[in-house]
Amino acid sequence: MRLLLTLLLLACGSGALRAQRHVEFAAAAPEIRYVGRTLVTDEGVSFDWSGTSFECRFTGRSFAVRATDTKRNYYNLTIDGRDAGVVALCGRDTLIVLASGLGRGEHTLRMQKRTEAEQGRTTIHAVRLDKGGRLLPPPPAPGRHIEFIGNSLTCGYGTEGLSADEPFKPETENCDKSFSCIIARYFGADCNLVSHSGQGAARNYGDPNSTSPLTMADRMSRTFDMAETPAWDPAQAPYRPDLVVINLGTNDFSTQPYPSRDEFRAAYLRILGSLRAAYGEQTPILCVAPRMGNAYAYIREICDEAPYPNLGFAAIFTGYCNGGSDLGSSAHPNYAGQRKMAMLLIPYVSSLTGWEAPVAPIR
Repeated sequence: MRLLLTLLLLACGSGALRAQRHVEFAAAAPEIRYVGRTLVTDEGVSFDWSGTSFECRFTGRSFAVRATDTKRNYYNLTIDGRDAGVVALCGRDTLIVLASGLGRGEHTLRMQKRTEAEQGRTTIHAVRLDKGGRLLPPPPAPGRHIEFIGNSLTCGYGTEGLSADEPFKPETENCDKSFSCIIARYFGADCNLVSHSGQGAARNYGDPNSTSPLTMADRMSRTFDMAETPAWDPAQAPYRPDLVVINLGTNDFSTQPYPSRDEFRAAYLRILGSLRAAYGEQTPILCVAPRMGNAYAYIREICDEAPYPNLGFAAIFTGYCNGGSDLGSSAHPNYAGQRKMAMLLIPYVSSLTGWEAPVAPIR
């Protein structure tokens, strides 16, 4: 198998590559399975949240996508269950060959958006196979789904950075190496990430006020992270989470002025109320408290007193990872640090959902 990864990285904005013999399928074809918040229009399938992915089964010796990106996003590519590198998408209506020279028979392909919404919105217009190729019924869903609501930790900010002193670059952001995707892999679950770096429940990082006008409490109701409309309609979603994990509070208390107890409680309770309205009272929610400021005490109190069943509480304290080899860009946890965070939370997920915690690698 020969993967044209060099071509992928050069294709951004260079205009469409013209296949002489091909068959094209609409991006919204039922044989293509999307995981995450998407919007289907006449243009194709659009999304911007980190971690959104699509996968399909097909026959043929090549595979290409025709896509538009408003900025530049990076994607993890997997072919036939093997890591096939990183794909860059940018430019308008660009045709990018993801694989060629494949053997005969059935193949699988998965692309996952590793960068967050600030890096742009992607629209998949169509997929192309060589003439005679065809799409097969999609891979089955695993039967479990986790929704993660969070900030840069959930996004995988800097997980591939080489040191804590290295500044952030989109190329080193990889949500697949965040605690969220690690936990989902461990339990064999799909996941979608409703996450945005710097966001808090009541106050975003660096805000000169004790509350911010737009926080994750607002963004979580959107189809697109970076657009107020259209609203996300959970009743029309192709999935319903079996568990929601909230990891917020770090940015609320990273710098002063901190939100007051009442301000933080009001915002956090609004998040819980939105989730209960969307998914009902029986869906378990795991509230993860960070080590910053008063977040631990406030979230602990909310979980003890909130009028909602099936609330779990966990906390991440200083010392869960070291201050050297476990840190990536801008002192955020790298893959090693994120794995340690996942190890802390896996028992809570298991206890809250009743899912077995198997003896298996945490990767």
